[in-house]
Amino acid sequence: MIDQEKNRPTWNEYFMLMAKLASTRSTCLAFPVGAVIVKNRQVLATGYNGSPSGTAHCITQGFCYEGLSSCDASKSLPSRAVHAEANAIAQAAKHGISTDGATIYVTLEPCLTCLKLIISAGIQEVIYETDFNAGNTLLVRDAFIADNLVNLHQMTIRDELANNVASLLVQATSIVNNE
Repeated sequence: MIDQEKNRPTWNEYFMLMAKLASTRSTCLAFPVGAVIVKNRQVLATGYNGSPSGTAHCITQGFCYEGLSSCDASKSLPSRAVHAEANAIAQAAKHGISTDGATIYVTLEPCLTCLKLIISAGIQEVIYETDFNAGNTLLVRDAFIADNLVNLHQMTIRDELANNVASLLVQATSIVNNE
């Protein structure tokens, strides 16, 4: 018999799994990122990275810029993508949803621009999966943390839970278990 409690995700795992699912909607050729804004265990908004609404998706046209396979292939051209965090915050704003005091779950640590946006949106906590910032950007990030403007926490989803969730994606889940 499977230990159902052991397979049940923590709240952090639950929302990070949602962020990972949101990342599957990404239209970015470089790498997919997903975000979920949560307050009082209630999802307020989701977002993923991709070109701005109304513009051609990079995955549709097969390139970011003519002759450039992805935005990260150039050191001089800026990314066309709106970041997942910015899209989630914009979605909340578009629908009149306050993000003050919320938590954001992101599959990639926010860049400094997104971190400033997160702080300005009143989001108090960032829970992320993969590191992004390095070098001098860490100084600015850490200053925001030291000033108590935001809390950042890195997390991983347990392997056993990830494997269980993956198996649930390929089979019906709402069936009667007669064991």
